Amino acid sequence: MSNDNEEDLSMWDEALDEQAEAAEDSNKAEAVELEELTEEHAPITGEEKRKLDTILDIPVTISMEVGRSHISIRNLLQLNQGSVVELDRVAGEALDVLVNGTLIAHGEVVVVNDKFGIRLTDVISQTERIKKLK
Repeated sequence: MSNDNEEDLSMWDEALDEQAEAAEDSNKAEAVELEELTEEHAPITGEEKRKLDTILDIPVTISMEVGRSHISIRNLLQLNQGSVVELDRVAGEALDVLVNGTLIAHGEVVVVNDKFGIRLTDVISQTERIKKLK
């Protein structure tokens, strides 16, 4: 193995150790109850409520993206247990929160009752989301 590869592996080992320590510190996160939506505008009509009720039960897929990496098929086939894939994000950078593949927010990972969660740090406005569709 070349010195560069050994240095890279050493850096990754250090980063993984730091990440494990940070994960232990984040176990102190508290669960947050979500508030019900409140009507801040004029009350909706019966027809509007019926239309809204129709779409509220439609399932969507929400996912969190830690980062991405582009590798060749040759390198992909060489991956095995214990392999490390470098991502395009810096440690500690916010994760992307996607709904059906559309970016809606950024957040940070938290651990609550031994389960991973995400604390939203920045929600993308509807105007910004519409601009990205163009």
